[in-house]
Amino acid sequence: LIGAGELVEGSHCMAPRYIEAMLEVSRVNLGLETIDVYYLHNPESQLAAIDRREFFSRIRAAFELLERKADESKIGVYGVATWNGFRADAEDQGYLSLLELIEIAQGIAGDSHRFRMIQLPFNLAMPEALTARNQPLDGNQVSILQAARGKGIAVCASASLMQGRLSRNLPAGIVEAIGGFETDAQRSIQFVRSTPGVDVALVGMKSVAHVAQNLATAKRAPLSVEQFLGLFKGDAKQ
Repeated sequence: LIGAGELVEGSHCMAPRYIEAMLEVSRVNLGLETIDVYYLHNPESQLAAIDRREFFSRIRAAFELLERKADESKIGVYGVATWNGFRADAEDQGYLSLLELIEIAQGIAGDSHRFRMIQLPFNLAMPEALTARNQPLDGNQVSILQAARGKGIAVCASASLMQGRLSRNLPAGIVEAIGGFETDAQRSIQFVRSTPGVDVALVGMKSVAHVAQNLATAKRAPLSVEQFLGLFKGDAKQ
């Protein structure tokens, strides 16, 4: 399935025939005819071994395959799930431009393309999706959340609890700013789900108690603008 040079750092491949095979494995394992969202995982990993011209060639080949699979109703839409790509400075080796990815998809399928989702970490300790102005949009530099909203791309925030580290011992200023909750995990989730431009806050769960706790958060209204801005003042800013 994997040809010479297609495996980067011994662990990452996005060759079309490999993706196609793994998609079929996933459909069988999940018992689904159609997978709603299919992500290319950490494509920026490739940039550790190849130049950007080759990277864009590989992205295009992967997107062409995923457009065909959407035509076949094997997936609904597709996207990229990243860790550093959308958080990095534009000069960094692993930086990803959302606009460039959209242009590749448009070059394949026009405005009806199915590149409609991105995923990146966002939480109280990793706020770059909101604060870093590293994406071009209409002649300006904006955050990835602003760029995605401007281009009609949905955003899934991963690591809402930062692998559990934000589920306890939050600073007093944040506890005060996000009042009315029983646990720090709920407060951390509330921050992510209240952020303008975030469509989904992904949360890991290990128990029925975790599920109940998270559902209790989901029943609450998101933070108001005043409450949200309060997080960036005084002690809460830290």
